Amino acid sequence: MKRILFLTSVLFLISCTSSKKVINPIDQSNFAKEEKVSSTLKFLTSDENLGREAGTKQMENVATFLETIFKENNVPPYFKTYKDTLNNFQWPAYNIVGYLEGNDPNLKNEFVIIGAHYDHIGQLKGDDVVNGDAIANGANDNAAGTTAVSEVVKYFAATKSNKRSLLFVFFSAEEKGLLGSKHLAAKLKKQNMDLYFMFNYEMIGVPMMNKDMLLYITGFGKSNMAMKMNEYAGEKLIGYIPAETKYGLFRASDNYPFYYEFDVPAQTVSTFDFENFKFYHQPDDEFDQMNIPHITHVINKTIPVLEKMINAPTKEIKLNETK
Repeated sequence: MKRILFLTSVLFLISCTSSKKVINPIDQSNFAKEEKVSSTLKFLTSDENLGREAGTKQMENVATFLETIFKENNVPPYFKTYKDTLNNFQWPAYNIVGYLEGNDPNLKNEFVIIGAHYDHIGQLKGDDVVNGDAIANGANDNAAGTTAVSEVVKYFAATKSNKRSLLFVFFSAEEKGLLGSKHLAAKLKKQNMDLYFMFNYEMIGVPMMNKDMLLYITGFGKSNMAMKMNEYAGEKLIGYIPAETKYGLFRASDNYPFYYEFDVPAQTVSTFDFENFKFYHQPDDEFDQMNIPHITHVINKTIPVLEKMINAPTKEIKLNETK
């Protein structure tokens, strides 16, 4: 009888273990869903936010929305609160910063920053107003990138698969001269953070035209990040376009202050190739101009690659040249 009870118990435990393996698996390549991407993007581009200009009253509402993403996914703040405050405006401007500790006892002391700026240029005047519409809603620039980070947050919050510690940052005041990222990079440098790399999403709202890769990376030759990402992806996910060099895009987004302060790989991925989107900093940069399946595809292609980057046993991503 005891033997029968023992065998029954063993079979029950095996059954439970097997069930746990099958129930609710998380598919990296299909984690982000179009309806969720659309919902986040629609809120960020609402006229109620008046173009998300840093240092305006309306940005309080947007900051609260982004804080809620962290709270709902049990991602704690890195500082005392989620708000990393910039005080050089009439109304405070905030970077919104969440933190997931790494699960490896040694690698957790190294950090990876994943970010995107959530501010835009606000309301336009004079000849910049189009058909009575003065609100620059910034769907591509950069509600799309902000939406991508929100989905990456949800993925790692659900899996807790990150060996290194992660900082998720929604940057403010990028449009004012990278003020949010400059502020945070200097602050973290003073704290002697061991930063492995910084990864930034910028303007991923529409696909590139006639290119053999999904995304390009700014500062292509400055590190082996593109090469390693393609290696991890098993395909040409990332490439180079001459326009990123011509227009100095490496220095034009929130990656740059982290390169400047830490001298580590810090780069931006984008699909804005100067040919595929004609509404840069215009009122027509609206939600309905965005390609939701494309944005979702970008997110789902980058999540598994980011996971491999974050969990590499050594710092495989390295600079080819220092500043």
